[in-house]
Amino acid sequence: MTDARPPGGPYRGPPSQPRDKRQRQRDRGQVPADAPRRPPPRPEAEATPAVDRGPREQRLYGLNACLAMFRHRPGDLRKVWLLESRIPRLKDVLAHCAKHRIGYTIVGDADLQKLAGSQHHEGVVFGAMPAPEPSLSAWLRELPPGPALALWLDGVGNPHNLGAILRSAAHFGVAGLMLPKDSGLALSGAAARVAEGGAEAVPLVRLGRADNSLAQLRSAGFGVAATVVRGGQPLFGTALPERLLLVMGAEQSGVDPLLADAAALRLEIPGTGAVESLNVASASTVFLAEWWRQRRA
Repeated sequence: MTDARPPGGPYRGPPSQPRDKRQRQRDRGQVPADAPRRPPPRPEAEATPAVDRGPREQRLYGLNACLAMFRHRPGDLRKVWLLESRIPRLKDVLAHCAKHRIGYTIVGDADLQKLAGSQHHEGVVFGAMPAPEPSLSAWLRELPPGPALALWLDGVGNPHNLGAILRSAAHFGVAGLMLPKDSGLALSGAAARVAEGGAEAVPLVRLGRADNSLAQLRSAGFGVAATVVRGGQPLFGTALPERLLLVMGAEQSGVDPLLADAAALRLEIPGTGAVESLNVASASTVFLAEWWRQRRA
C-alpha cells in the first residue's frame, strides 16, 4: 500500500513516488522540516589485501660470518653494532659505513647479547638484508657445466646443524643447498655464525614440488643418492656421479621413503656400529669429503 501525498504538506516528491520513513515522520511533525538528511549508509569496504613488503632485515653475528657477508654483499648492510675492541678488525666495514651513511654504534657486551639473542656474538652484530633464495630454475641457469654437488636437506630443522653443514659445504665446494618448499629452515644469525662464513659461499635454493624438482635435477645431469643408516652401498668403494644430488634426512626419521625410492643410489657410511649413526652435520661432511676426494684423486 502506498501513502498518499498530503496536500500542502512538506513532501515535494513526485505524486506517484512513495515516501520514505523520514519523510513520513516530517509529515507528522516528528522531525523538523529543515533537519539534515542522514547520508546513506556506506557499503562495507572491501578487505585491503596484505602488502608484501619484501624480506625483513635480520641480525647476523659472529666475526667471520659478518666479515664474509660484507665481502660478498656490502650493499645489503644496514647497521653495525660492535665492541670497541673490534674496531681494528672492522675498520674497512666502518669506513664503508661512513662513506655510505650507514649507522654504526660502539656498545657493550650486554647490549650485543641482547641484539644477537646469544652470548656468542664475538664482538659484532650486523643488521642486514637476507641473501636471496633462488628458485631451482634460476640456480640451474647459472650453474656452469661440469662436476657439481648439490645437497638436499629433507626434514632437517636445527639451525646449528644447518650452520655446520654450510661450513662443510663451502669447504668441499657444494654448488647449492636445496630446501623443500614446506621447510621452515632458513638462514638465521645462529646458523650463519656456526657456518663461519660458509653461508655466503653456498646458495640456499628453495624448491617447488619434490617430483618436479627431482625431474629438473635429473634433466640437468644429476644422479640422485639417498643416505641411509643401514642397508645401503658402502660409501667408500662406490663410484659417485660427477653431478651428484645427495639427499640427507633428519636424524630421527631419515630420508622420506618417496625420496629414497626415487634415488638411483642408497649410500651408508661404514663404521664400528658402536653408535647407531652420525648426526646429520657430521654425516654430511663425510659424504661431501668422499665426493671431493673422488673428483680430485
